[in-house]
Amino acid sequence: MKLVSRSLYRAGLIAALAAAVFTLGCTKKPVAAPPTQAAPPPAPARPTVTLQASPATINKGESSTLSWNSTDATELSIAPEVGAVTAQGSTKVTPSDTTTYTITATGPGGSASATATVTVNAPPPTPAPAPQPSLDELFLKEVRDAYFDYDKADLRPDARAALTKTAEFLKSYPQIKVTIEGHCDERGSTEYNLGLGDRRASAVKQFLVSLGISPDRLSTVNGLMRRAWC
Repeated sequence: MKLVSRSLYRAGLIAALAAAVFTLGCTKKPVAAPPTQAAPPPAPARPTVTLQASPATINKGESSTLSWNSTDATELSIAPEVGAVTAQGSTKVTPSDTTTYTITATGPGGSASATATVTVNAPPPTPAPAPQPSLDELFLKEVRDAYFDYDKADLRPDARAALTKTAEFLKSYPQIKVTIEGHCDERGSTEYNLGLGDRRASAVKQFLVSLGISPDRLSTVNGLMRRAWC
């Protein structure tokens, strides 16, 4: 009995050891995980920028307002003339001619630009001055004849009105001196008509003097010898 039991005990011990060895031999070794790599930082955002002009069309001498807005920019400038500006804002410009403004925005992610044009209307051309009439042309236009009744040297109302216009012209041009001629028709003797012409010229001169024309600017002559306006 004791021998059998010892043999059985030994056999059971060997079987147990074999099972233990088998079990240990089948266990897989743990595989080490690869080291975790840090994700690369995101690339800087590219700047954006806008530019507007209001009004976009002006007359010469007027102003327009430039307005802008940007993102992801560290430096901004507007050309021409404006220079460095903040990330957003507005400013007035008064271009003398049509001008295109450019805003440039730069930052870690690069650069961007935008433009706005202010159109300046050209002033209308100055009309050429009208040619000025000469003194002779003005004289013929402004100086009026004074007519008399038959065989009279008295000034009629229409003659006074005409001579008043003549006096206004002479006052405007004090450098002008005039010769007053008295005329008659062909009726009557030459001697009589000479006297009538003289009286008519004298009547005209006296009336002009009464209106403020200096006598030394007025001379008289008989119209039978010279042709004249009165």
